[in-house]
Order: sequence, then structure tokens, then C-alpha cells
Amino acid sequence: MTTLSMHPELGLEVSVGSIDKELRKLWEQDEARTNASLMNLAIYSEAPGALEKNSAAIRELTAEHACRAILVGIDRDAPEASIRAWITAHCHLSHGKKSVCCEQIAFALTGTATGRLRNTVFAHLASDLPLILWWQGELSPRFEERLYSLVDRFVFDSADWADPRESFGRISDAIQSVTREMVVQDLSWTRSFQFRVSVAALFDDPLVLAALPEIEAVEIVHHPANRQSALQILAWLAVQAGWRDGMELDLAVQRRNGNKEGFSFEGPTGKTIAVTVTADESSAPLGLVKLSGGGVTVSVSREAGAPYLTRRIETPGQVVEAPGPVDPDAPASLIGEQLSRGGKNTLFQKILPRFRQLLER
Repeated sequence: MTTLSMHPELGLEVSVGSIDKELRKLWEQDEARTNASLMNLAIYSEAPGALEKNSAAIRELTAEHACRAILVGIDRDAPEASIRAWITAHCHLSHGKKSVCCEQIAFALTGTATGRLRNTVFAHLASDLPLILWWQGELSPRFEERLYSLVDRFVFDSADWADPRESFGRISDAIQSVTREMVVQDLSWTRSFQFRVSVAALFDDPLVLAALPEIEAVEIVHHPANRQSALQILAWLAVQAGWRDGMELDLAVQRRNGNKEGFSFEGPTGKTIAVTVTADESSAPLGLVKLSGGGVTVSVSREAGAPYLTRRIETPGQVVEAPGPVDPDAPASLIGEQLSRGGKNTLFQKILPRFRQLLER
């Protein structure tokens, strides 16, 4: 039964000062449950209703990733400063009989929250475990050194940003200023994982690999909400293939035409490579990556909502087509994919400078 102190999704409301005591009582209520944590997973959002939405996401994620979850919801425009807290546990069956549970602490803050966010909220991290912070929405003034200096892995979705150039600049400054290593993970980059794997796999074919120096045209199609994913794919192609910027990049009239953007590169042999990036409302987040040259065309495509990619090789007299796996569309599922892969995300760090150059154009 729902009471004033019980939230149907967030669990039992407790005073901030009694969180640890109430968590101990929670575990003592059922000795059959096992508390498991391999990381701190914090989710920060300033969107209304985010706590309930993110609690549902944590319930899904903890089926595969044991963690202490810290949910933070902030209303920075509220005139009064306040803080409320709830505790609950997400449990999953293990071997059909014993529950493996992950604890969750949810905080709702209003008003000025800079000091309380670090001193109160993050004081409840499991101290011996790494901190993964999933930041949702625009980077607000709360993204500052006293916060990100605590973070081991910083996850965000640049598709949510109105001004990605400014936000990536702030993140690059943060990476350079922290005294400890902070891995950054853009979900826009994660969305392109299977496309990158598929494009690379197509060049395992000796005939296709031989045509790589002859590539002269690239076509990328994306949903308008996922321009960052498209430009990151392009930056990845340019960096990995050793393409330099073409001479005609300064001709703005050629770069943009309606929903199309044009870019020009120069390959290692001096061949000009013309790139078209098209925003299409009917596209999947990434709908097409196609490279042509030397009589060979390779492409990876996906229809909106399709559960698979299509890999295609066209050579004179032959067409080979095969399905491939696809990245999930939901942000929580993308986080799960990333948590499973782990790593320091060095490839993203490698392409980041070129990607930021493309954003500036």
C-alpha cells in the first residue's frame, strides 16, 4: 500500500542522515538476499520525472551489472533549497532460488545544489568501487571540477546537446584538468559501434581492401537527431584511413545545401574524396555508410526500427549481401552495452580532435 513515506518506484523515503542505517535494516529484513556491487553507477538529470524513469532503467541494468545506484534529480530553478532521499533494492533471481540484489539511493534536490551534490549525495558512494556517472541532458553549471574529479567514467549523450561544440570543449578541458584518468563515453559513439565493426569487416575482403586507396566518394545518412554519430563515423574513417582535409573545405556554399552537408578529403595517394552527409527524418539513427571507388562499392545500412544491419559489397559482375548485428536504440540499453565492453575507449579519444574539427565547419 502506498503511504506518504513510500514511493511506488523509488522505495522508502528516508532522512538523508539515516540512509546508511535504513539500508542495513533493508538487508536484515530478508537474509536470503545477497547484496552485490561491482561499481557505483550514478545518473544525473535535471529533467522533471527523471528519478522514476531512471529507477526503471536501473532495474533493467542491474539484471546484468551489479552496482550501487545513485539517482540524482535536480530542479535548479526552484526558489527553496531542499533535499529528499529514497532507498530501495532491485533483485533478480540467481539459479532459480536466491535473490541477488543491488541497492539504489535516489535524491531529489531543489535550488542551489553545487555543494550538496558532492558533499551530501556523493558521500554515499561505495568508497572502494569505481564511479560511473551518466549525465543526462545539457551540461549545466553543475558539471564542474569538484564533481567530475570524482568520476572514473563519464557517460553522456551528445545527441541531447543544443550546442555540441561548446559542450565538447568543456569536456576536453575537463579531461585535461583532472589529475586522475577519466574515461569519457559518448552514447552517440556507442550507437555507431556495429556500423564501424561492419565497415571494417567488409574490408577484410582482399578485393575491397585493394580498392581502399581508390575511394573517391562517401555517403552517410542519419536521423536529424543523430548528426554527432554521423560525424563521428566520418572522423573515424578519416583518421583510420589517413585522409587529410581537402582544399575546398572553405567553400561554405558547397558544404551545406538543405539537409545535406558536403566535406572533402584527400587520400594518401592524393585522390580527392567527396563526402555527403544527409539528415533524413525517416532514417534510423544511422541509416547508411557507403564508400565507392576503384570499381568497388561497399555499404552498411539499416532501415528505421530494423533489428539488423545489411552489409553489401558490389564489384563488377558480383553483389554480396549479408545481415549483421545492430546497436540498441534505447539509451539504457546502450549503457548496458558499454558497461559490458568496458575499456578505456582509446579509439574515441583518438578520433575526438578530428570530430571536433568537423563540428566547427
